[in-house]
Amino acid sequence: MSEDIFQGREIIIEFRSVGSLVKVSAMDTESLTEISIQGPASAGEEILRRNALKRLEYVMKKKGLI
Repeated sequence: MSEDIFQGREIIIEFRSVGSLVKVSAMDTESLTEISIQGPASAGEEILRRNALKRLEYVMKKKGLI
């Protein structure tokens, strides 16, 4: 799971409502890698958080940071 990969790392997650959507930004403070995703507000915070962490994991693996 994504959260195990980020064990010991500081990840900042921000939720911002934009109409019926929520923009979620996640940033790894060590590598300064940042991503953002969008999803429906009805999806719920936990699902959006999980998807943002999966996206951050993907990007960091692609860059060879983890």
